[in-house]
Amino acid sequence: MKVAVSIPDRLLRRAERLAERARMSRSQLYAVALERHVDLEDDDRITRRLDAVYGARDSRLDAGLVAAQAEAVRERW
Repeated sequence: MKVAVSIPDRLLRRAERLAERARMSRSQLYAVALERHVDLEDDDRITRRLDAVYGARDSRLDAGLVAAQAEAVRERW
């Protein structure tokens, strides 16, 4: 699908140089960049949802468990 977008001249020149160095078309560069940005946004959305779920719960470890784990590691090494 063709889409017309406005890009500042400086960014366009940088993108053209990058596309040339990467041996890809400008369209391919824009598609890859947009896909990466969308993927990052999806990751951020998932992280925010997980933070909302787990942020409401106390995640501190039991002091006795921490001590037992530390002791177990010392014994093996």
